[in-house]
Amino acid sequence: MATLTAMAGLASAGPEDIVVGDPWSRASIGTSRPGVAYMTIRNTGDSAMTLTGLRTEVAAMPQVHRTATDDSGVSSMAPAGDIEIAPAGTVALEPGSLHAMLMKLNRPLIEAESYSLILIFGDGSEVAVTVPVLGVGARGPEE
Repeated sequence: MATLTAMAGLASAGPEDIVVGDPWSRASIGTSRPGVAYMTIRNTGDSAMTLTGLRTEVAAMPQVHRTATDDSGVSSMAPAGDIEIAPAGTVALEPGSLHAMLMKLNRPLIEAESYSLILIFGDGSEVAVTVPVLGVGARGPEE
């Protein structure tokens, strides 16, 4: 994992400044449909951090997606691109908003198991997160 070091007089942020809270995922029904993961990502550093990608052994195409609803009430999902996390800021990956879409599952997500999800940042640093798998109908990590 890469890290940034502070230089005299310059603010910096690195993976040690990223705090991930309440990660969770829903059990999948086989592998034909995508999986999903949710969490909060907090930047405790003095500089913005940019989430540029994801990696996991459970899916061939993990991406951050954004759910949007138009004026007619029709919802759609699309890749969100890079996500900037401001200094002292938090980004929530949650149902109906930004979320980690796990496309092309390599194996089913099974309730009571967990998997590793790597968050990749623009500076080359990575943060590993253990994501517990909840029931197929779960609505949050408290369930």
